[in-house]
Amino acid sequence: MGIKINIHPILRQYTNKQEIAEVNGSTVGECLDDLIRQFPSIEKGVFDKNGKLLSYVDIYVNRESAYPEELNKPVKDGDELHIAIIIGGG
Repeated sequence: MGIKINIHPILRQYTNKQEIAEVNGSTVGECLDDLIRQFPSIEKGVFDKNGKLLSYVDIYVNRESAYPEELNKPVKDGDELHIAIIIGGG
């Protein structure tokens, strides 16, 4: 079955316009690693040079924020992740 990641429209430039990717992993971090394995260039849109999520990236598991666990949050087959980009302005 796997885990689905819904990719924010801004990040679809790295996935050949693909909106949803099927990944495997037991944590959010492992799922993101699998996404990067499939689409290596997406890494720069999600992580900083130290391997931490960019400050404006939020991850949701089954429509609930993964914060503060984020990368260590457990997931299971059938879960759905969303990569959200927090855009501010004024």
